[in-house]
Amino acid sequence: MTEPALRLGVVIGSTREGRFADVVARWFLGQVRRRDDVEVDVIDLAAVDLPTVHPRERTAPLLAYLDRIARADAFVVITPEYNHGYPGPLKHAIDLAYEEWRAKPAGFVSYGGLGGGLRAVEQLRQVFAELHVVTVRDTVSFHLAHQQFDERGEPRDAAAVNAAAAVLLDQLVWWGRALRAARALEAA
Repeated sequence: MTEPALRLGVVIGSTREGRFADVVARWFLGQVRRRDDVEVDVIDLAAVDLPTVHPRERTAPLLAYLDRIARADAFVVITPEYNHGYPGPLKHAIDLAYEEWRAKPAGFVSYGGLGGGLRAVEQLRQVFAELHVVTVRDTVSFHLAHQQFDERGEPRDAAAVNAAAAVLLDQLVWWGRALRAARALEAA
């Protein structure tokens, strides 16, 4: 019997106008769509209607967002590094959910200057650990990101980054299946 596709939520964490996240996300989503074991839901924080404050009452748009987080089996967070950290709207979006994140794996695709977003990823690992999210070790990072893509938005070293994306996705599928089965046993 074939196992159902893993439901992967790809969270695009930048909300800046003119953001570079679109270039990175387009490339990564191309890698995801090559696989037949993954079903993707793009959760673009620039397009999701989230409240600007943490509300007491859950609105319909917030409930829709929480449902998308709950339905996902695994996550990839695409994040820039701003001032040695990740964007505030990403933290807010993470904090709006709680149980919806629990017992699921997350991986990271980061970009930035010399650090390639890795400082943002290390901070996100701490936040996700508190939410009982398993973060996978291997990441994809783009150091000096604007120089890593050509004028068409293709990575200059496609073989290396495509291979890194495959490793990341393989780990997420493994952890996603294992944790999906564990959550099903717990619910039974």
